[in-house]
Amino acid sequence: MTNEHEQIVVGLDIGSTKVCAVVASIDQQEQIHILGVGKAASDGLNRGVVVNIDKTVNAIQTAVEQAELASGIEVSSVNVGIAGDHIRSIRSKGVITINNKDKEITLKDVERLLEDCQRIMLPPDQQIIHVIPQEFVVDGQDGISDPVGMSGMRMEAEVHIITGLVSAAKNIYRCVERAGYQVADIILEPLASSYAVLDDEEKEAGVVLVDIGGGTTDLAVFQDNTIRHTAVIAIAGKKVTDDIRVGLSVLDDQAEKLKRNHGDCFVDLIEEDETITVPGIAGRPPKEITKSILAKIIQARMEEIMEIVAIEVKRSGYADSLSAGLVLSGGGSLIRNICPLANEVLGMDAKIGRPLGLAGGLIDEVDSPVYATGVGLVIHALRSGQNGAEAMVPSGSRGSGVEKVMTQIAERMKSWFKEL
Repeated sequence: MTNEHEQIVVGLDIGSTKVCAVVASIDQQEQIHILGVGKAASDGLNRGVVVNIDKTVNAIQTAVEQAELASGIEVSSVNVGIAGDHIRSIRSKGVITINNKDKEITLKDVERLLEDCQRIMLPPDQQIIHVIPQEFVVDGQDGISDPVGMSGMRMEAEVHIITGLVSAAKNIYRCVERAGYQVADIILEPLASSYAVLDDEEKEAGVVLVDIGGGTTDLAVFQDNTIRHTAVIAIAGKKVTDDIRVGLSVLDDQAEKLKRNHGDCFVDLIEEDETITVPGIAGRPPKEITKSILAKIIQARMEEIMEIVAIEVKRSGYADSLSAGLVLSGGGSLIRNICPLANEVLGMDAKIGRPLGLAGGLIDEVDSPVYATGVGLVIHALRSGQNGAEAMVPSGSRGSGVEKVMTQIAERMKSWFKEL
């Protein structure tokens, strides 16, 4: 990549229905500019997991080449998102004693503690992707975000560990390398989306981000500026299209068009019940479908997604402290009246999240929830200097001792991808 001082990065969102590449740069004022965007249809993945390497490689090449053409920059390495219903999140605790002479906590102590937190029993096919400190406790005093330099005898930590299937991550890695690019970092997709569509006030007040993609719905709960819970649900936009296809006996691409052009999530909010004409299959007479029948099919599936989101929010333990409500992103959030439906099912304010905080370049081109993950991947990479550490550091501790330790741990974790 022709980047001076590593200031240009590429985000690659490999989804079940589309692959999207975003090239961005950061200037001296730390403002982010979108230089190029590329998008290609993808059917090499199923529910976020690669099922056809060749199709995925072709889609990656097409999307990255489009972004290269728009930006005039040759891409060599990319920051990739990972999702899929194999993603798990675990809470873990660790404790150590401080044994140096003056009882001052050092970086080495923090590293020892975070390694202690990672002593969890994992199945052999699962690997740790991110470790996110929730808080540190020094001699019983809690709520500490960076303990380096403090005095104490005993230090505890609670961390949020995100794990994924080794084979799923390696297959993503393999597809990118076969397409001719290197993987600079691999990041959990809901975490990446949060960088693009949530602002600091929302993360502080408590918010749930729901990214409805093609194959998976990704969820992240934030409170006090830290990610508290993550989940990946295996029901998303593709299932809605399948329901329309089966329910109305139409072709797959007709179902997709009906969903995009005439779809509605809430039957009661339809003002005019228009009739839609669908061409018949193989010379058969055309069909007539009412908008309300289509909306009933969509509403049933979207309600199911929202109900599972509600279960996950309850499981997180933060259901009562999410003052900022719900932010929806991903292509599935573009169906009309999704916010009133989410509001009714979850009982919290809902809004559509579009990429925020971009200074220039192709801002209008990425001003859609569809690009939330792609833009989030480049924001994450630019803010963390492409070292993969930032995803593991709670915001508020940037530039701190914890960050340095997390950088070292992140580098060590990335080494397992290299063992192909």
